[in-house]
Amino acid sequence: MSNPNIDALNDVTKTLIDSQKGYEKVAEVADDNHALRNQFQTLAHERSELVTAFQARVRDLGGEPVTDGGAAGAMHRAWADFTSLFTKDEKAALEAVDDGEEYLAERAESRLKEKELDTETVELLRRAHGSARHGEKFADANT
Repeated sequence: MSNPNIDALNDVTKTLIDSQKGYEKVAEVADDNHALRNQFQTLAHERSELVTAFQARVRDLGGEPVTDGGAAGAMHRAWADFTSLFTKDEKAALEAVDDGEEYLAERAESRLKEKELDTETVELLRRAHGSARHGEKFADANT
């Protein structure tokens, strides 16, 4: 029987990994704007810390944590790579960030509705949700 805590954590971990990689990618595009690049790098580091926390909790529960993002995230990054070839545009990068943050917030929110989750899992999911909302506000403020 599957553990709903492990399932929820691993599901959101994939999106967190995608988000971390996305921030790293847009930091490359924002190389002409030092302040923006630094903020992207800071957000990537924050996501890395969340990934580590989620993976540690999965291990504590006796599960095997995911270590790769999802297919949708990989496709989104490929699209961002393609568009950046033509735009090298911070606005496009920020719009991609906003889309990714919205998706992460929705994934976390969806999982928070599950009734069988323990307190620690709920707290981690709330942290991921709050982090995504913070990322959305950052992207919105800079577009």
